[in-house]
Amino acid sequence: MIRLEGVGKRYADGTVAVHELDLEVAPGEVVCLVGPSGCGKSTTLKMINRLIEPTSGRIFVEGRDVMAEDPVKMRRRIGYVIQQIGLFPHQKIATNVATVPSLLGTPRKQAHERARELLDLVGLDPDLYADRYPHQLSGGQQQRVGVARALAADPPVLLMDEPFAAVDPIVRARLQDEFLRLQEELDKTVVLVTHDIDEAVKMGDKVAMMAQGGRLAQFGTPAELLGHPADDFVADFVGSTAGLRRLAVTKLDRDHLEPLDGISAGDLGAAIDLDTTLEHALAVLLRDDKPVIGVKDGAQFVGVLTPDGIHRALRASLAEPLPES
Repeated sequence: MIRLEGVGKRYADGTVAVHELDLEVAPGEVVCLVGPSGCGKSTTLKMINRLIEPTSGRIFVEGRDVMAEDPVKMRRRIGYVIQQIGLFPHQKIATNVATVPSLLGTPRKQAHERARELLDLVGLDPDLYADRYPHQLSGGQQQRVGVARALAADPPVLLMDEPFAAVDPIVRARLQDEFLRLQEELDKTVVLVTHDIDEAVKMGDKVAMMAQGGRLAQFGTPAELLGHPADDFVADFVGSTAGLRRLAVTKLDRDHLEPLDGISAGDLGAAIDLDTTLEHALAVLLRDDKPVIGVKDGAQFVGVLTPDGIHRALRASLAEPLPES
């Protein structure tokens, strides 16, 4: 869906913003670009939709070379969400969301109906919010409108530049969860820029770790980066709590469980599903203050999980070798 081949950006003063970047984003995949300030994350994103022109390499979106296309028409097929949101302050919310469909020639009534559908999709009641102005909404609500506007023309690709950075941590977590829910339903191809490794691990199917000079330090699943950092830079950026972060990306397995024999009903806390993460399992154990927690596969109890089981599972995940490339 998105492919970068040897893409670079060098400015007239010799500064290298991005260095020979090779990257591929599969259809329906969320790839997070993460790294310190000045490592070329946002520059890479802007080169994909030609807000910044690359100085070397080739970029393909849906199999088409973006350099061979009209940039304005191309951008109308790509949803773009930024930290500053960029809503038109003197237009009502529904009109803001309907901007791109209107530019593409969608009749006004149809464009506004689509805007109302999208407001509902992102959790904003159109009866309450469609006729308001941006200043009448909170920062989190405005960010939801920004996502709705990016989805308005039903683009196959979404580019998101620090989309949740301008809101407080609680709202940010809610927006992240809401977007992951939307992604399960919409299955867009997404490139998301963030400086926050926790956000990258939570949001990304894959994570591209970028270093100063626009170098790609490592590209892989969150579990691969957390368990097998490619070099000291990646290890330092991930930090000493990588093992804890890996709890969030490691699923339970039957091998982590113990039999139900000898366990009374009073020993069990709330049951969890087998298809859950170690992080969620640990959170439930701590919340219920129980020695074990029951685990179900569908409607069937398949065993119990103990703190020792979580520890074994985490150690096993860290010991897994990287897949061969």
